[in-house]
Amino acid sequence: MKVTNEKYEALFTPWHVGNVEIKNRIVMCPMGGTSLFGWFELTGCHFDKEAAKLFLERANNNVGLIIPGIAPLRDTFWGKWLWQNPKMFEELKDFMDEIHKTGAKLFVQLTAGMGRSWAITELVAPLHKNKVTRAIVKPIIDTSHELASPSPQPSRWAHDIECPEMTKEQIHEIIEAFAKTAKLCKEAGVDGVEVHAVHEGYLLDQFAIEFFNKRTDEYGGSFENRYRFAAEVVKAIKEACGSDYPVSLRYSVESKMKGFCEGAMPGEDYTEVGRGMAESEKAAKYLQDAGYDMLNADNGTYDSWYWAHPPMYMPENCNLDDVAHIKKFVDIPVVCAGRMDAEVGAKAVAEGRIDAVGVARQFLVDPEWITKLIEDRLEDIKPCICCHSGCFNFSSSKGHANTQDLTDTMGLSRCALNPKTMQSKKYRIEPAKKQKKIAVIGGGIGGMEAAIVCAQRGHSVTLYEKTDKLGGVFIAAAAPSFKEKDRALIAWYIRELNKYPITVNMNTEIRDVASLDADEIIVATGAVAKKIPVKGAQTAVEAVDYLLGNKPVGDTVVVVGGGLTGCEIAYDLYQKGKKPIIVEMQDDLITTKGICLANTSYLRDFFKTNRVPVYLETALSEINDTGVVLKDKEGKTFSVDADSVILSVGYNPAPVANKGRKIHVIGDAKKVGNLRTVIWGAWDVAMKL
Repeated sequence: MKVTNEKYEALFTPWHVGNVEIKNRIVMCPMGGTSLFGWFELTGCHFDKEAAKLFLERANNNVGLIIPGIAPLRDTFWGKWLWQNPKMFEELKDFMDEIHKTGAKLFVQLTAGMGRSWAITELVAPLHKNKVTRAIVKPIIDTSHELASPSPQPSRWAHDIECPEMTKEQIHEIIEAFAKTAKLCKEAGVDGVEVHAVHEGYLLDQFAIEFFNKRTDEYGGSFENRYRFAAEVVKAIKEACGSDYPVSLRYSVESKMKGFCEGAMPGEDYTEVGRGMAESEKAAKYLQDAGYDMLNADNGTYDSWYWAHPPMYMPENCNLDDVAHIKKFVDIPVVCAGRMDAEVGAKAVAEGRIDAVGVARQFLVDPEWITKLIEDRLEDIKPCICCHSGCFNFSSSKGHANTQDLTDTMGLSRCALNPKTMQSKKYRIEPAKKQKKIAVIGGGIGGMEAAIVCAQRGHSVTLYEKTDKLGGVFIAAAAPSFKEKDRALIAWYIRELNKYPITVNMNTEIRDVASLDADEIIVATGAVAKKIPVKGAQTAVEAVDYLLGNKPVGDTVVVVGGGLTGCEIAYDLYQKGKKPIIVEMQDDLITTKGICLANTSYLRDFFKTNRVPVYLETALSEINDTGVVLKDKEGKTFSVDADSVILSVGYNPAPVANKGRKIHVIGDAKKVGNLRTVIWGAWDVAMKL
C-alpha cells in the first residue's frame, strides 16, 4: 500500500496473528455497543445490521483488523446463550464474505462477563436490592448472574450492593460457552476471536487479581489458580476450533490501582494493589503458553478507568511504554491502545516496540481517517476530543449507580461529533426537496454544524457571527493546554465551512431577525453566564473570561462551582502552578449525568492525589477583599483566604429570537447542554428544512 508520507509507512506493512495475515498495523479496537450480536437489547441477541454497516464502511477505508465490541456469551435479557442462535451466525457468514472482499480481517470479541464492574443502573439497582423484585425480574434480567464475581464484594457502581460469588458450575458453563461460540464464529468465516478479558477489571481480570479474588478453591489463591479461568478458556477454544485458530486476549499490563475505586495518576509513585509490572511479566508469558496468539493491551481497571478510556486530561500514548515493556516477555504480537498518535505509533512499530496500533474512538468520529492518513490529508481528519459523551457516557457520582439514561445504555458507541455513527437510519444526508435560503445566526459549533449540513443538502446558506472569530463559547472551552483536540476541532470546522458555498459574515450582529432575507432562520446564539445574588459577586472573574485570558487571577484561586467546567478550570489552574480551591453545593464533584466516569474519576482522583481543597455541600455567602465566606450544610459560616474568585455556576440560554414559524433555535440557545446535544440538535433541525 502506497503511503504519501513515509513517516507512516511502518503502519502499512503486513503482519500475522497465528496463521492469519493482516494487511496493515492499524487495529480497530473493540467498543461497547458495536457488538455484531446486539447489545443490551430487550429483543435479545441478533445480528446487528447497524454495527455491520459501521464495520463495512471502516473496512472499505483501509483498516487492517476489526475487533467489534464485547459480545456477552449469555444475553443480558432473557438469558439465552449466543450459541443457541444459529440464524445469527448464518447472517454473520454473509457479512464476513463482504468484509473479506475489502481485504480487512475481523475477530469477534467474546466476554465472560463484567462481575463487580457491571454498570448497574439507577433503574435496575433497586430491583436487585429487594429479594422479591430480584426474583420477579430474574427471568428477564438475572442481576445476580450479571454481578457474579470471584468473591463477594461491593459493586464498582453501587457500593451498597454486594456482588455474589460465582460458582464453579457457572465458571465451567462459561468456558463451555466460549468454545461453542468460537466454533460457530469459525464456521461463519470469522478470522479469529478475542477473549474478554484479563483487562480493565472485568470478570476474568477480577479472577486474576488477588485484590478481588479471595477464593480458596482451584480458581483462587496462587498465581496459577487466579489465571486458571483465562487459561482454561483459551484451551477450550483451541480444542473446539483447532490449535491454529487465532485467539487474542484483551489484556491490561498494569491495574494502576491504589485501592477500591481509586486509581493512580500518570507518573505517580504509588503502591499497586492490582497487577503490577512484575506479575504482568510473568502473566503475559503464562497466558501466551496457555495458547493465546495476541495481546491487545493497555492499562487500568474500572477503579482507574481513565487508563483504559483516556479522557483529554491523560497524555497521548499513555500506555505505550508499559505495553512495549511487556512485549519483551512474549513471542506473540502485542497491540497497544490508548490515545495513540499515528506518528508515534508508526515509530514504535518500526522500532519493534509493538506490533500494531490500536485505535477506537477515532473510528466513530471519522470513518475515513485511515484513508486520509494514507493520502497525507491530516487536516481533513475530524479529531476525536475524548469526551465520551456519545460513545461511553456511563456516569456516576457519590451514592449513585450508573446514572446514564437507559436510551444511552442501550445504544453505546454513538458519537457526539458524528450523529451518523450507529444511527444511520436517524441521521443521514438527503437532498432537500426544495432548496431554500437558510440564515444561521451564530458561528459556534452548533451554527457551523447546521450550516454545513444545510449546505450538504443543497440549501443556500448564510452564516452570521457577531465577533471576528468562529467557534463561539467553545473557543474558551478549548483554551486550556490539555484541550489541543478541541482546538483542532475548531480549526477543522473552519476549513470544512470553506468546502461548501456558505457565505460567512463576520463581525455582524443580528438583532432583528425580520430583517434577514431568508426562508428559514436557525438561531445558534448560545448562552450567557448565570449571575448569583451574593455580596461581592461583581468582583469575581467569570469562567469564560478566565479561560480566554481576559482577566488575570492571583496565586490562590477559589473556583465556585464543581461541575465539569469548574473542575477543568481548577485542573488548568493547578497545571499552571496556582493553588485552586473548589466550592460545590452538591455532595460530589461533577454530578451531572451523561459525563463519563472515566473523565470524572480522573479529575476527582487528581484533586485527591494532589490535595486540592474541595468543599462539598458548601455554598458561597460572600466575596470580599481577603477571599470568600462559605456556608456548610449545617449552616455554619467560615472564611477561606484567596487572591481571586472564579465563578462557574452555569449558563442560561440566550436566543436572539425564539418565536416565529421559520425560526429554529438550536444548541445552548435552546437548552444548555454539551457538544453532543449541540451537534445532534443541529442535525435534528437541518434534516427537516
